[in-house]
Parts: sequence; C-alpha cells; structure tokens
Amino acid sequence: MAVATIPVRRVLSRTVLYVVALAVLALILVPLVYAVLGGFRTTGQIAERPVGLPDPWIFTNYLGTLRSPAFWRQVWNSTFIALATTLLILPLSSLAAFALARYRFRGREAIYTFFTIGLLYPVVAATLPLWLTLRDLDLLGNPWGVILPQVAFGLPLSIVILRPFFRNIPDDLEDAAIIDGCGPLRFYWHVMLPLSRPALSTISVLTIVGSWNAFLLPLLVLTRQDQWTLPLGVNNISTQYGTDTALVLAYTVLSIVPALILYAIAERHIVSGVTSGAVKG
Repeated sequence: MAVATIPVRRVLSRTVLYVVALAVLALILVPLVYAVLGGFRTTGQIAERPVGLPDPWIFTNYLGTLRSPAFWRQVWNSTFIALATTLLILPLSSLAAFALARYRFRGREAIYTFFTIGLLYPVVAATLPLWLTLRDLDLLGNPWGVILPQVAFGLPLSIVILRPFFRNIPDDLEDAAIIDGCGPLRFYWHVMLPLSRPALSTISVLTIVGSWNAFLLPLLVLTRQDQWTLPLGVNNISTQYGTDTALVLAYTVLSIVPALILYAIAERHIVSGVTSGAVKG
C-alpha cells in the first residue's frame, strides 16, 4: 500500500503546483491582455462591453501615442536615467563585492551586514531627508537627483548578488594570476568580471527595470514636465484624460513594452544569476 501511495502523492503535489502556477499566470496575464486589447477599443466599447474583443479594431489610441513628442521625450528620460544608474551601479557594486569577498580585514563582515541592512530600508522611509539633501545639493529638477539615490538604494542588492560569485572563484586561480604578474585590479578586470557575467547581467536587468518603473523618486525630484519619465507620463495621462479609458490603457501598454522585452530577452540570465549566487555563496 505504501508503494502505491507514493505515485498518488506525487501526482497530487504536482497537480497543486500546476494549479497554483496557472493561477499566478492568470493574475499576471489577464490584466495585461485586458490593457492591450482595451487600447484597440474606444471608451464607449469598454463601457458597453468591459470584457470582449475589439469590434471594430481601433488603432488611433496607439498611433496617437506613438506620434506624441511628449511620449518619446519621456522614453528618452527614462532610458537615460536607467542606463546612467546601471553604469554607475555595476562598477561600484562589483568593486565593493570584490573587496568584501577576496580580502580579509577587520570589520569586513560588519560592512557587509551594513549593506544587507540597506535591503530593509525603502525609498519611502527616506522621502523627507532625501528631499532635503537633494535640495541642499541643488539637485531638485535634475535627472542626477534621481540617478544618484537610485544607485545608493541599488547597491545593497547588487553586492549581495555579486559577493557569492566572487567568493566562489577558486583561490588557485588567483594564485596563478599573481604568479603571472597579475595585480589585484587586473585580476578583478580580466578574471573576476568575465566569470561573473551571469550575476552582472542579472544586476543590469533588475536595475534597468527597477529604474524604468520608478515613480516616487522621479515624482519627488523632477519638477519640470519636459523631465518626466514614463511612469509620471502615465500618471499625467490618467489624470488629464481620466475619462478616456482606452487612451490611458494604450499609453500604459506602450510604456511597459520596453521592460517586458528586456525581461523576455534576459530571463535566463536573471534566473541563473540569482540562483547560482544563492547556491554558491
């Protein structure tokens, strides 16, 4: 009897797993599909039939958004801030993780613990002191007022991901590099970074997407409309054209398309980078 119950338990556990996975998938896909299809409808069609296919298909919402100079200016602003944040986080976090992983010194674990505590400190909790600091530094109304805090808040997670990778690289490899005349910085540049590409790719994607979707910090810092990022643009459209539901849906869908494409391309790197770092650490 015990032998016969084992396959049944496996089937039940897999069934529950698949059901939960399908439920989560539905929670993600249903709103996305509704928004995409809603952009091809009119607000009247949505009010008359909230659930249904476009009949007829309306393209003016998407075409009007794509022809809007304000939309492309927001795309550029979001792209600049996301890329600048990523290009700063990668060298800073990798250098810090390299020192914390490969060198023994007094206070090393305390410093690492300090970075990990940063994971528990959200931007919302720092709103007032951050605004006052940026005001004193004359960074309000400046994209760098968004970039620099994003770098600061992104460093803890990046270091937590990178340090296990660097610690897992064999000491024999470093010894061989030293014998060949390779100093610490050359070893970091020519050996550590190439071997850590999965983790670096993970950090890049998470940073870009996190910056792309950021709302509170740009709202706090960017005071002029020509500096707005896409989340601020979506918020403005939903406020200005709140009664035109179809246009708001089309604008929202187009604003998240780049992030979805990036996730789809780099999904394998994200999974391998996070899981490998967790296992090898």
